[in-house]
Amino acid sequence: MKEPRLSKAETRILEQYWRLGTASVREVLENLPEDERVAYTTVQTLVYRLEEKGALKKVKKIGNAQLFEAALDQSQYRSRLVRDLLDLFGGSPRLLVSNLIEDGALTLRDLKELQSATGSDKNGHSRGGKRA
Repeated sequence: MKEPRLSKAETRILEQYWRLGTASVREVLENLPEDERVAYTTVQTLVYRLEEKGALKKVKKIGNAQLFEAALDQSQYRSRLVRDLLDLFGGSPRLLVSNLIEDGALTLRDLKELQSATGSDKNGHSRGGKRA
């Protein structure tokens, strides 16, 4: 199944379902950060759009409240977004990282922390002696 394209607003709602699990529209609305709160009907519309796109699924109805849960796996969705982003840079991770550094979104300190986390030395060699 092809993963749907989601707007920024839809993604923010989906993130709430990943965090909350099964939830109603009202629960999602109440858990949005104060500065992101919108009308109940706005959240409801986004939830129904996400259901139509296959990103959410209806799991239960209690009274008038319908409960939904994420139908997309968070890590697979993020991986696809990263692949799409890499495509914008011709598939080159180096061009992407270079752009992030130029924009100030990634610092030398971040790179060093990433290098430490992956166990690579300055030359890109892992601690086992192979190139990372």
